[in-house]
Amino acid sequence: MRPRIERRLRGAAARLAVVAVASIVLAGCATGGVAITPSATGSPGASVIQIGSPLIGKPAPALAGTTLDGAPFDLASLRGSPVLINFWASWCGPCRDEFPLLAAAEKRHAAQGLKVIGVLFKDDAAPARAFVADEKADWPTVADPARTIAQPWAVLAPPQSYFIDRAGIVRDIQIGQVRDAAELDAILAAILA
Repeated sequence: MRPRIERRLRGAAARLAVVAVASIVLAGCATGGVAITPSATGSPGASVIQIGSPLIGKPAPALAGTTLDGAPFDLASLRGSPVLINFWASWCGPCRDEFPLLAAAEKRHAAQGLKVIGVLFKDDAAPARAFVADEKADWPTVADPARTIAQPWAVLAPPQSYFIDRAGIVRDIQIGQVRDAAELDAILAAILA
C-alpha cells in the first residue's frame, strides 16, 4: 500500500513540474520569448530562465483612460518625465506589499521628476479606491473596466511594472513584486538619468 501512495505522489509532483514549465513557456510566448541560459558553471540544472519582452527599447504603448477619481489621463502628457507604470489590484497581496515602496520611491525621486501611475488590473473600482485611500497613494490610477488597457502591455498578472524613460521608451519591466528600495532604485536608475 505504501509504495502505491509514493508512486501517486511522485506522479503528482511530475505533473506539477510539467504544468510549471508549461506556464513559464506560455508566459514567454505572451511577452516575447523564453531564453534558457546555462549558468557560469555550465550545469543544466543551474540554468536561469529569462523572459524577454518586445516592448523593451520601444515606445510605450498608448495608455489613456479615466482615473479612479474620474479625471481623464493620457500617458502622452507625461513625455519628458521618467514614469513607472504599475499594474495592480486591491486583491493582490504582493501589490499591497509593494505600494509603500512605490510611494517612497516617488518621494525620493521627486526632484528627478519621477511619476508613478497605477493601472487597475482585473479589479473593481470600489475596493481599489478604498485601498488607495488606506495607503495614501497620491498617484493616479487608471481604471480598466473593459479590461483592454493591459493587452498591449502584455501584462501577465499583478503586480507588473514598466519603467519608461523621458523619451517615452520602455527601458525595463518588473514581473512580480519589487521587494525592496535597493532593487527598485537599481531599476529606476535607467530612466532617471
